[in-house]
Amino acid sequence: MQPYELTLAAAADAIRARRLSPVELTDSVLEHIALREPRLQAYVTVAADRARSAAREAEHDIAAGRHRGPLHGIPMALKDLIDVAGSATTASSRVRADHRAHTDSTVAARLARAGAVLLGKTHTHEFAYGLTTPQTHNAWDTDRVAGGSSGGSVVAVAAGMATFALGTDTGGSIRVPSALNGVVGLKPTYGLVPRHGVTSLSWSLDHVGPITRTAEDAGLVLTALAGHDPRDPASLAAPVADYRPQAGADLTGLRVGVPRIYYFDHVDAEIEEAVRRAIDQLQDLGARLAEVEIPMTRYIQATQWGLMVPEATAYHENTLRTVPDLYQSDVRVLLEAGELMTAGDYLRAQRSRTLMRQEWARVFKEVDLIAAPTVPTTAVRAGQETLTWADGTVEGVSDAYVRLSSPANITGAPSLSLPVGHDSAGLPIGMQLLGRPLGEAVLLRVGHAYEQSRPAAAHARAA
Repeated sequence: MQPYELTLAAAADAIRARRLSPVELTDSVLEHIALREPRLQAYVTVAADRARSAAREAEHDIAAGRHRGPLHGIPMALKDLIDVAGSATTASSRVRADHRAHTDSTVAARLARAGAVLLGKTHTHEFAYGLTTPQTHNAWDTDRVAGGSSGGSVVAVAAGMATFALGTDTGGSIRVPSALNGVVGLKPTYGLVPRHGVTSLSWSLDHVGPITRTAEDAGLVLTALAGHDPRDPASLAAPVADYRPQAGADLTGLRVGVPRIYYFDHVDAEIEEAVRRAIDQLQDLGARLAEVEIPMTRYIQATQWGLMVPEATAYHENTLRTVPDLYQSDVRVLLEAGELMTAGDYLRAQRSRTLMRQEWARVFKEVDLIAAPTVPTTAVRAGQETLTWADGTVEGVSDAYVRLSSPANITGAPSLSLPVGHDSAGLPIGMQLLGRPLGEAVLLRVGHAYEQSRPAAAHARAA
């Protein structure tokens, strides 16, 4: 196994034991970027010289006994919505062509303090307003979409071009591409990870979270990111925890909810089969399964769009009026649509969100988590705009991808996507685990237990 193939936990253990140096690991990843990036287009910029300098500094500090923890010397990437002092934050948009950050975002500063090595900034669907990241190609099949909007970060991790990465998630933008590329993506509880210095799409739905190869790795990154920051008005004053799941695959007594409706409606048969097989595996590990009713399903899509669209339009109000032609057409249409929504529409969406949170809280009195598909179909071919289900229903690709992930954004509940197999075309399938607010430790424990019970995940094969 080459260094670029290592999980974060394995690389951290090797660095701590002096079997691997941060320089060796970073060089291995950079060499792999040079090999695969021309076809995958995950990165906006790769700062190779900066990364090598940081790796040498980490190597020197560790040799001098100043080891900062499991992220020290680990090469990672940041979605290009996340400010790093002195670097551009383009949001993959011409609107931001001349933008440079003056200070670090909170998450970038925390990763720097932990000793992580920044490789570069990764592509997003323009301003994170989409579910495909069209400039980036799927790590398993370059003719297919990467998913979005954190497609660049996900593809970098899936293809061995970063040991971990950060993304943002407003309606599924971490979990959707993670499912489509066979990696782990965590959307934390709303407010657990501060968003200061992160370009917003929709302030009441936005989250920042880790993209990794395993649930254990996600716990290591979350531990470094979580914690209150008063510069983010939504930041929670929750105690900082150690989220790294402990070894052991015993889930005895854990109550896992299996949705009767919604999450298995209009879902590819191969995805349903793989996810139900994974749920059965949780039962084999000791979990108790219970069917649950998903509340207020008819209002989910309207609530998601009713919140996101006007908030996004408000954020872009000035540039939409002054430089509208600099936006890509799909994003511009959505931003202009937001100007047509009334205050009443937005208030009704907020009221619906409040009721939905209350109803989901009642569900979580009966179970500890819910297990369901992350997305209803695997990665579609680039340019495909619609899906036709067996009953003749036609659904837009973006609507399909956001449908199963958006409830966690609306309610603010944590959600973890992890790979649970492949379809007949060899494309990854993802299962998401949804938990109570601040229930990340439970989700990561279950994800880790599932991973321990399965063969090691294959790496993305696209050339």
